[in-house]
Amino acid sequence: MINLDYKPVPHKQSDFLARAKQRKGFEAAYAALELEYALAEQMLKARSKAGLTQDAVAELMGTTKSAISRLEGVRKHAPSLATLEDFALAVGCDLQVKLVPRNAQ
Repeated sequence: MINLDYKPVPHKQSDFLARAKQRKGFEAAYAALELEYALAEQMLKARSKAGLTQDAVAELMGTTKSAISRLEGVRKHAPSLATLEDFALAVGCDLQVKLVPRNAQ
């Protein structure tokens, strides 16, 4: 049975970024992974909003906690759309993917 006793660890992304930006080369490295960080942030927020632990999501998806940890990590795993759809379903969300045209300059 799924354990729903979820207590998220406090983390302020803005505080982390303010400290990290002081390190040489951080901004370029972060910018290169911007899309992956945005996806990871959305996944963490969705799981937190659903009140689920990684263990609970893993059980709902029929996988392991370590697989969910890799899925939520940046540069640890390149998930397929099917996996992202399964994750979205497990946390009570719909997955939307769209291509946005770049502004003509």
